[in-house]
Amino acid sequence: MSTLSVNNIEAAQGGVVNIPSGYSLSVDGLLVNGNTLPPTPSGSNQGQALYVNSGGNLDFSTSGPRSIQTFYTGGTWTRPAGISKVLVQLVGGGGAASSYGESGAAGGFSEKLIDVTSTSSVTVTVGTGSSSYTSYSGRAGGGGTSSFGTFMSATGGGGANSVHQHCGGLPGLGSGGDLNIYGGGGSGHSYYGRFGGGDSFFGGGGAAGHPQGGYYAYNNRDLVAVGGGGSGGYHYYSHGATGKDGIVIVYEYS
Repeated sequence: MSTLSVNNIEAAQGGVVNIPSGYSLSVDGLLVNGNTLPPTPSGSNQGQALYVNSGGNLDFSTSGPRSIQTFYTGGTWTRPAGISKVLVQLVGGGGAASSYGESGAAGGFSEKLIDVTSTSSVTVTVGTGSSSYTSYSGRAGGGGTSSFGTFMSATGGGGANSVHQHCGGLPGLGSGGDLNIYGGGGSGHSYYGRFGGGDSFFGGGGAAGHPQGGYYAYNNRDLVAVGGGGSGGYHYYSHGATGKDGIVIVYEYS
């Protein structure tokens, strides 16, 4: 190995000093070659991040998901061109409520990072919130299960009084994901409908209260986070609210 001590390196012709392919320039112990120098930015990669690709070389790519698909009802997810992984979040439907504050529970939640390189499409199911509300001590309906094919799922929240009378519904639970958690449970018997429905991963359950002839919870049944439980009615003569539908969100990565 030879050592050449110089103060300046200039091209014999033109303004470019060429280092042939297969050779590197060592600068303070660091090798400089075509694989270690960052690629030249261009208009097509404006706003993208520099990363090391699968070949071990520096390249530009979009930071974060390239696209997002949201399912409010069931359907089919089809893998877009260039997508290799997806992060899926889903929640089951919320349970319905009875009266005297007996409320429905929220659907469970699941989250999973999935390699979809060999997957072209997946069947998506979105659990519906139960519309089977009841009056005093009646058994309300539970929410439906949401799923992303056979990869993961989350059951719906239970309806008020579905396990015992004068009790809130029991929550749904996620399964198959990297993260699987319960939704919020429903509230039990209380005078004057003081407590709302079970909270889901994405936000609160239904509001509760005694105005509007005792039907405040039912009249505002749509103002609930996805997967939230329905709130109990004001008194024995009023009925509870419906549960809220679940959701499936697919974040798509290259």
